[in-house]
Amino acid sequence: MVHIPKHFVLLLGAIFSAYHVVLAWSGTSMVEKMAPLIVAIAIYALATVISLWPKSPNAMPMWMAALNVGVSLTLCFLVTSGLDPAAQNGYATWHVAAIGTLMTITAVRGQYTFAWIGVGALVLQTIVWAGPLALLGIGVIGSVVWVGVAHMIARALAKAARDARQFALAEREAAEWQAGQEAHLYERQFRLMQTSRVALPMLQKIALSGGNLSEEDREECFHLEGALRDEIRGRRLLNDAVRAQIMILRRAGTQVSLLDDGGVDDLDEAELARVLDDLANTLVGLKTDRVIIRTVPQGSAAAVTIVALSAPDGSNASLLSDDHDDEVDLWKEIPRDANAVPVLAGAWGDDDEDEEELARRDLL
Repeated sequence: MVHIPKHFVLLLGAIFSAYHVVLAWSGTSMVEKMAPLIVAIAIYALATVISLWPKSPNAMPMWMAALNVGVSLTLCFLVTSGLDPAAQNGYATWHVAAIGTLMTITAVRGQYTFAWIGVGALVLQTIVWAGPLALLGIGVIGSVVWVGVAHMIARALAKAARDARQFALAEREAAEWQAGQEAHLYERQFRLMQTSRVALPMLQKIALSGGNLSEEDREECFHLEGALRDEIRGRRLLNDAVRAQIMILRRAGTQVSLLDDGGVDDLDEAELARVLDDLANTLVGLKTDRVIIRTVPQGSAAAVTIVALSAPDGSNASLLSDDHDDEVDLWKEIPRDANAVPVLAGAWGDDDEDEEELARRDLL
């Protein structure tokens, strides 16, 4: 599609409008009174300048369209007041083409009703002034045709613009839908790959044994189930090193919970790798009953928090209740900034019970 600059169109309109002023001066020999002619030329030039002002919006304001209609009516009476309707006035009837041009501009800028009112007033005034035959003799029909053509072209262009916007919106929605489908497909393939990698050996063993598993194998199935659950809830909290350490903890009898709420989504790959390496190193050799790992909301200085709890009676069952007597073996915050000092605490004594309770409520 060829794009025509707006200023080029305005320049053409200005040149065409100025041509009518030249015609007005060339027909002064037929005019009896010059004062009305000068006033008519002045108000027509002013209305044209306002209508073609470069900084105006594409859609003509209603007040401007009403002003153009008023100028058209004024031109009709000012110009014809000094002419003989029975004579051949030639270019002295310049106002017919001038009004047609002004109403064409009005129609192109979207004010169709006002444009038709303007040329309708020209038709009625011409009939009253010189009779119906004058409609052909002085070019009134041509002005009406101009407005009609401008109306149709402007409506067609407006419809084309609306269709283009709808097509662009549909294309954007289709692109977003396709991106969503591709992301869904990638996520599904990734999850299937992870599930296959983690569970396939055990599934093959179950198939080969006919479902007859030892207690150790059943326990391993529970560990694998936890690993698959980590892939869903842990999201970006996992890499190979973290997965390996979590599996070591589970096989040692430790309950491990991961929760990624999107707190590390703002980290780039290098920073995330640093955080996960620190997390994996923290889990190495940890002996406790339960470990809770979760991300911290964005905007906080910490990226990940780690808390390790032990039941005072040595029973893991108490960790599933709301009992607040669990001992905190480890509490650590891994910072977002590589230069920040990580917050690390070991088990607290009796003097730090308030701090321990605060950590439990915040992290659990």
